[in-house]
Amino acid sequence: MRLSLEALSILDAIERKGSFAAAAQALHRVPSAVTYAVQKLEQDLGVRLFDRSGHRAVPTEAGAELLREGRHLLRAAQELEARVKRVATGFETELRIALSDMIPAARFYPLAAAFYREGCGTRLRLSAEVYGGSWDALVSGRADLALGAPGEAPPGGGYASLAMGVAQFVFAVAPSHPLAAYPEPLSAQDILQFRAVSAADSSRNLPPRTSGLLSGQDVFTVPDMLAKIEAQRAGLGVGYVPRHLAGPDLASGRLVPKTVEEPKPDTPLFAAWRTGHAGRALQWFLESFRRPGTLSGLLAEG
Repeated sequence: MRLSLEALSILDAIERKGSFAAAAQALHRVPSAVTYAVQKLEQDLGVRLFDRSGHRAVPTEAGAELLREGRHLLRAAQELEARVKRVATGFETELRIALSDMIPAARFYPLAAAFYREGCGTRLRLSAEVYGGSWDALVSGRADLALGAPGEAPPGGGYASLAMGVAQFVFAVAPSHPLAAYPEPLSAQDILQFRAVSAADSSRNLPPRTSGLLSGQDVFTVPDMLAKIEAQRAGLGVGYVPRHLAGPDLASGRLVPKTVEEPKPDTPLFAAWRTGHAGRALQWFLESFRRPGTLSGLLAEG
């Protein structure tokens, strides 16, 4: 192997500092050692890497190409070294978080920013899940932590959880929709005449969940809860919407709340994780969740 990370770091220092002498000083080496390393590499590769005719050492075309690709290798090596050190200190290389569509991503970002300020180096990976998809992500190993997982955990155990709060649901229609003018409370027969909007469960392994649909009702299926609210606002169908997400639309009249004979019960939401996961990044989030207002703030109205 003619190339080494040490040689690449020398080339990088020369190009950044502009001379062999300055690179030697930055690397805490004598100039002759830097000169020898470059000459040896040029000899091994059979190409000139620097033009030394001027006041500055300028990379040749071959040297510039080697630097471009070599810096990728240097960064990768540095990241690998950092990851190995993180593993040794108990921090995960990556923490995968399944974020329910009941929680707008923007609500989570301040928490992510606080975590990044710790400088532990763990990468965060968010995935968007709908209905039971949050539990499914834990069961299948796609996530280490789920936020906004609804209802009870799937059978089999192996999970711990913290209560986040309760999602309240309101049956709502666009003001232009025919049901807006119907007398209340709406019966199941009233609702069955019209198309429902449903967010598709993102579960891949667990049986998919549905909620608030009547047998035989026409259904318009959309990707997530925000798309469902938008579809109902556009008059494309009816259904239950979470009050904490639809509050602005209900307050402005873009959606009209309607009482029904059989209202949908409130749904408890949880932060959940696998009990066998003991990484320090996960523990940081769990400690944050135990501070008053952290989890409930993710479900705040607005």
